[in-house]
Amino acid sequence: MSYSLQDIKVIYEDNHLLAINKPSGLLSQGDATGDPTALDLGKLYIKVRYDKPGAVFLGSIHRLDRPVTGVLVMARTSKALTRMNKLFQERKVKKTYLALTRKKPEGESGSLKHYLLKDKEKNITKAYDQKGRRTAAAKESKLEWKLLSMIDHYYLLEINPLTGRSHQIRAQLAAVGCPIVGDRKYGSRQKVDDRSIGLHCRSMEFAHPTTKEIIKIEADMPLTELWKRFRK
Repeated sequence: MSYSLQDIKVIYEDNHLLAINKPSGLLSQGDATGDPTALDLGKLYIKVRYDKPGAVFLGSIHRLDRPVTGVLVMARTSKALTRMNKLFQERKVKKTYLALTRKKPEGESGSLKHYLLKDKEKNITKAYDQKGRRTAAAKESKLEWKLLSMIDHYYLLEINPLTGRSHQIRAQLAAVGCPIVGDRKYGSRQKVDDRSIGLHCRSMEFAHPTTKEIIKIEADMPLTELWKRFRK
């Protein structure tokens, strides 16, 4: 699917940051496909909105997997980029996701801990309960979850990852038998027409890189068939 400037929704902007509600299918950063990215469209947005001549600076701070939707924050200045990278590295950004599953972990809330090992060739992450000789390079990964509601045998979970591993939420939920709806790479049997999966970055909360004020950036649920039962 090809995206244009009209397909992105800006949900926060100031002189230092730009955040969009990323649609499913849009790359956060460039890859071997050469497809347009959120960074490309963000630069185009700034260039058009502010009539900027020449090249536009916009730095990538973090990423969302291609089929994942929600809050994607980018830096408009090098100072903001450096400071935001530090906040992410020090785990000072509170990230809240919404996940749709057909099963849920036991209970109404809880936490999950695994050791994740990324297979870069296959672009898939495996979750292990503990480390072994063959998994010495696996990284400890933790998340907290809470059941928000259940409608038509779909569970809506709130997820707060405490670490920032590749495919962490997808791999950890799959490891406990609760794959995200549509995430066939991690065991979901359900196909979604637009090839999206039921994972949405609902919000990010952090200290602004220059003002130090605590800000919370939120993204509405996608306006798609998959999420319609939970939209109010």
